[in-house]
Amino acid sequence: MDLFLSFLENGLLGLNWWQLAIVALVLTHITIAAVTIFLHRAQAHRALELHPAVSHFFRFWLWLTTGMQTRDWVAVHRKHHARCETEEDPHSPQTRGLRKVLWQGAELYMDERRNTETIERFSRGTPDDWMERKLYSQWVWHGCGVMLITDFVLFGVPGVTVWAVQMLWIPFFAAGVINGVGHFWGYRNFDSPDASANLSPWGILIGGEELHNNHHTFPTSARLSNKWFEFDIGWLYIRILEIAGLAKVLRRAPQVRTPLRGAAAPQGPIDLHTLQALINDRYDLLARFARATQRAFREELATLRLSSAERERFAGLKRWLRKDVDAIPAPHRDHLQELLARSGMLRTLVEMRAELAGIWQHNAASREQMLSGLQDWITRAEASGIRALQEAAARIRGYPPHAAG
Repeated sequence: MDLFLSFLENGLLGLNWWQLAIVALVLTHITIAAVTIFLHRAQAHRALELHPAVSHFFRFWLWLTTGMQTRDWVAVHRKHHARCETEEDPHSPQTRGLRKVLWQGAELYMDERRNTETIERFSRGTPDDWMERKLYSQWVWHGCGVMLITDFVLFGVPGVTVWAVQMLWIPFFAAGVINGVGHFWGYRNFDSPDASANLSPWGILIGGEELHNNHHTFPTSARLSNKWFEFDIGWLYIRILEIAGLAKVLRRAPQVRTPLRGAAAPQGPIDLHTLQALINDRYDLLARFARATQRAFREELATLRLSSAERERFAGLKRWLRKDVDAIPAPHRDHLQELLARSGMLRTLVEMRAELAGIWQHNAASREQMLSGLQDWITRAEASGIRALQEAAARIRGYPPHAAG
């Protein structure tokens, strides 16, 4: 009897509470690695290829710890990118509310995976072998039962708690935090057309997925970190697998070399290499441009003769200067137009930012036509006398030949 009670209390391994805590963190971290490396970067975005043994380990582990099918997860995620921040986005807090996505993200995922049109349209290229059809898809939740029994045998009754943590980790952190908070709050390196944000520059707890704005800017990149101070632990694991011959990186975000701060403004030619570098670097350039516009906005408000009511009305426009005018809500858009009528400098900034963004959005234009538009834009920016425009022009001129490689 004592032996049985001891087994219930300690399991086969007899770990104490802090050892169990470490085990729970390690087990959940393996699940996070499986999601970010296999499901997200390798399957959904084809950013890398994994050795079949590694791929199957991740599939098996995800069956044990989440019950998620590769086909369903990939399809829902690809639809999220294709319909981001619209009513068709399966889990955008911009349309569904942060509380809904944060606390009911798993339910939103389950609702979308039942949409057969989503699965058929967005799941191409996912595994469809015997194991997928006969085990993972047919016995969906049985893997979680196997994990529960394993945790109980190894750790006793406390193992049930370990299992519960494993089951809740992905629904809360991936489905809730990343899909919810990652589209609502954080810092942005790039002015991507959605609301994605980096939650933290150190992507450890959620495998690098914390760098969500970076990912939405370069979705097919195997590496999610971009700035020198950012760390993506998922990329570290990928590099280890690559060195071991178990992975092959297919795509990375382009690295554009630009002039150092304070260096003399370059006078190099604006050619097709410059255009390609600009297209690769466009979201970073627009983010810098937006920050410079906000700085000019603050300086201009200080010089304009405004009443207290006008100053209060215009002060709230700062956050909207990062948006296209058409994307600004009607009341704020009216206030912005009123301000632009008062400030020719701000009007020029807003108009030329829209022009710059439009250069690479003209899909019907040839590269030569796009280059001509860029050359004209730079000439006018340099002659404008506006610091933000001149800084943007100097940055574009600073792209060296073949900088987009």
